Amino acid sequence: MLAVGDLVPAFDLHASTGEVVSPAALRGTRWVIFFYPKDDTPGCTIETREFGRAHADFAAAGIRVFGCSIGDIAAKRAFAAACEADDLPLLADPDHRVAEDFGSWGERPVAGGSVLGVARTTFLIGADGRVAAVWPTVTPLGHAQQVLDVARGSQSSTA
Repeated sequence: MLAVGDLVPAFDLHASTGEVVSPAALRGTRWVIFFYPKDDTPGCTIETREFGRAHADFAAAGIRVFGCSIGDIAAKRAFAAACEADDLPLLADPDHRVAEDFGSWGERPVAGGSVLGVARTTFLIGADGRVAAVWPTVTPLGHAQQVLDVARGSQSSTA
């Protein structure tokens, strides 16, 4: 898993909002990427709705926010709409390459065992393109506010 200080790997992913997102294009901007296991599941819906509701607060702090999971762009658009988060870019990572590069892909626990998939993980990225904070274990409820609080507090140290 990427750690604080690591340079974010290169990628180009399509977003539910129609843009193509890459760390190179985000250079000079602070941003958050939250990896979530699957569209239309209870925990992922809570997390995405909360980031959607906080989207304007992140923007006011100069921070872009992106959700990322497996699945195609049509699924991301439908999920964003279902979460009333149309302005929140959800990134389609159908081959889970970006999740793997961040260390958010692997065995994760589920009822009765484990499955291979995306682990709920969040990264705050500084304007220099390096990881400024990591949440390797996320509880969806209240997480967006937690990330916003840390991002606001670390503005001068990561900008």
